[in-house]
Amino acid sequence: MNAPTPSFPPLFVGMPVAAQADPFAKAIAEATLGCDSGLIVYAEGSDRLRAAIVFAPESSLDQAMAILPACGVGFQNALGALAPPEVAVHLDWDGRLFVNGARCGGLQVAASHQEGDAEPDWIVVGLEIPFLPENPDSPGATPDSTSLYEEGCAEVDQTLLLEAWARHTLVWISRLEEDGVRALHGEWRGLARNLGEDVTVHLGDAAHEGTFLGVDEHFGMLLRVGDVTTSLPLRSILSTGDAP
Repeated sequence: MNAPTPSFPPLFVGMPVAAQADPFAKAIAEATLGCDSGLIVYAEGSDRLRAAIVFAPESSLDQAMAILPACGVGFQNALGALAPPEVAVHLDWDGRLFVNGARCGGLQVAASHQEGDAEPDWIVVGLEIPFLPENPDSPGATPDSTSLYEEGCAEVDQTLLLEAWARHTLVWISRLEEDGVRALHGEWRGLARNLGEDVTVHLGDAAHEGTFLGVDEHFGMLLRVGDVTTSLPLRSILSTGDAP
């Protein structure tokens, strides 16, 4: 039986791809060809939700990177509306998602260029969430990673979650455009993982260590080492298309 066709809010248009296809790569290809903002590419009929949204921001890349935390908060709001109330979702600065303390997929982001002060032609945000465990015959074998099924979300429907992610993300994108980043900052901070703790951030071949103080106005990570605080721009995590 085919999965039901998702119903997206205005300004969003769906494009299904085969289960074995990569929606993130497909969305990047469509964005490069000049598709309209709001295209949602999603994979059908798999054991995980995989989707990607194309955006066409009208600001510098550093400002537009707020789209990533908006999509993260949108996902938390979406799962929170569909999952049992005891299910907790937290967001890592680099896009990884955690459910009840364990890694559960994540977000990734790509853009038409990596120059912070220049306006990008497009930004693509991809989502991948495992619904079923990778090793169903060995429960507990990977305690640091999980699936929605293992966290009591067996009744959550993929199509409904995709629709809800689009809907809640649109709310936060609209708030960003109308009110700036203040509200998103506050919401994201309440969901942020490891805030106030010592962390190690891997960006390419470099490892950055320090105390995670929060984020700056463009969601750059503020790291304190001794008396010195530095900011890692969020565009540092721009993806080349690898899995989140």
